[in-house]
Amino acid sequence: MRKSLVGTVVSDKMKKTVVVRVMRRTQDTRFSKIMTQSKKYKAHDEKNECRIGDKVLLVGTRPLSREKRWRVQQILEKGEISDRSPGA
Repeated sequence: MRKSLVGTVVSDKMKKTVVVRVMRRTQDTRFSKIMTQSKKYKAHDEKNECRIGDKVLLVGTRPLSREKRWRVQQILEKGEISDRSPGA
């Protein structure tokens, strides 16, 4: 069984790489308050299919570069299609 995470794509500017924000909810040990924590992971996207806002499933893999240890297994939901102009 490989590790898997679900997150949202926040950047797709690199070739075959996306940055994914994974949100998780934890309970504070001292005050028992529910807090949301997030962490960004770089993941390999072989076909460059992911766009900003997409909800994706990541699976752990061998190190592909200095920071990439995850790859996109599937796109769960497509995000809002934004009309970005180049260089903006």
